[in-house]
Amino acid sequence: MIDSLQSEDLRSSSDSDEELPVFDFLQPRPSTDVASQKAPKKPASSVLCSVGSADVMMISSDSEDDVPLAQRVKLRQERRSTPEEADDLPHRHLSASETGDATKATKRSAEEIRASREEALRRRQDREALKQEQERQKAERRALAEASKSLRPEECIKHMVVAVDPALLQLEGGGTLLASVQALGCSCAIEKQPLPRSVTWARQAPSAQQNGAARVPEPHVVMQMTVEDFITLTHNYIPEERYSGSACSPTLTSWVRERQRRHPDKRLSLAVIELESYFRARKSRSQKRLRAAVAGEEAGGGKEKKKRRSGHAEKLPEVSRVEVEEAVVHLQLHTGVSVRFLSTWKEFSDHITMTTKAVAEAPFKRAREQTGFSFYLESEWAGGQRVDKAGKGLLQAWKRQIQQFNRVSSDVAAAILAAYPSPQLLKKAYSQCRTENEKLSLLSDLLIRRGEGVTSTTRRVGPELSKRLFLLMHSRDPEQNLDASL
Repeated sequence: MIDSLQSEDLRSSSDSDEELPVFDFLQPRPSTDVASQKAPKKPASSVLCSVGSADVMMISSDSEDDVPLAQRVKLRQERRSTPEEADDLPHRHLSASETGDATKATKRSAEEIRASREEALRRRQDREALKQEQERQKAERRALAEASKSLRPEECIKHMVVAVDPALLQLEGGGTLLASVQALGCSCAIEKQPLPRSVTWARQAPSAQQNGAARVPEPHVVMQMTVEDFITLTHNYIPEERYSGSACSPTLTSWVRERQRRHPDKRLSLAVIELESYFRARKSRSQKRLRAAVAGEEAGGGKEKKKRRSGHAEKLPEVSRVEVEEAVVHLQLHTGVSVRFLSTWKEFSDHITMTTKAVAEAPFKRAREQTGFSFYLESEWAGGQRVDKAGKGLLQAWKRQIQQFNRVSSDVAAAILAAYPSPQLLKKAYSQCRTENEKLSLLSDLLIRRGEGVTSTTRRVGPELSKRLFLLMHSRDPEQNLDASL
């Protein structure tokens, strides 16, 4: 019996040494307190469990060294402060200690924001200015390309504006003139001109702005002069110029000079229509008077009828063809103004059309003539001779170089090429000659063949061309005249 009791005591003491089961709801809540995290881990002195809403704390007597039980309970309760309160504590200390620094940081950030906005605005303005400058340069290049294109013969007529005086359209050929100009493909403007019954021209130059092309006036002016005005001015010229008299009335030359003085920037030319009708009427009157004088007829009703029928022609003075030619030559010599005599209004319309084409193509032709060469280049020579990397074309280039001499035809050049296909071979042949005369006459005996078959002929190059080729290959004087005899 005693042995059994002892065995039970030993079993109970050993069971007490075993660990008890651990449940999650019996474990203490984790604490985020900084002091509790940093404190060294001690033996568990209390077990906190939650049953319902009441907390039960069990505290052993051997937890802290020499600390009263009441203080230890209070300390445990303070350590059980919520995580939210523990997290807010550093922030409350920070806001309390660094309030002034935070205010300064806020002020600095506002100034930086303002400066960054100003910098962004300035960069945006710079980008916009750069974009506008690029667009302006692009528009200028486009306008320059369009201006160059507008001078081409196939495009220039589209950019011309023909300005016609309204008084010219009121005459009998005004409709024909307007139709001819519109059929040409250019613009037509009906505007009052400084010179009555005149036609002027303007060119629409492409502009870099989007508003449109600017009109650049041309100096050419064609003025239609009536037969009455022309005959009157020519008749006044006769006593003043031919007989060295003094006439109060203006002559053809003085009248044109006055217009040139008023419009110095214009190049005037005159057009007279149906002048032949005046000479035909004058010839008819002369013949009738001659017949009346021969037949002995007296002036009567027939004469009065004639005056009523052609009274307008009777008012004009008598001017011969020779006097008209003298007046026109005198006008052209002293003023540079030419006079165009036309038979019908259709010819006048054709004259305006041809003048329009000439004015439109004038800039292109002037630019083409400014080649920088003092001599004329044919179309087949202007492009030169193309030589590829393989050397194809060198033979033709050497042939053209020989043909640059005067009186050297293709047959002559072909004869020299047959003997010396390159300048290097000709130079080598010159170096093998012993004397100067032998060099000068090296090419003299080369045969030139013309034609084929029985009609072919031969002749020699001759000493003259041989000398010129020698000068070409050996002269060191850039001003050497190759046609000069040695």
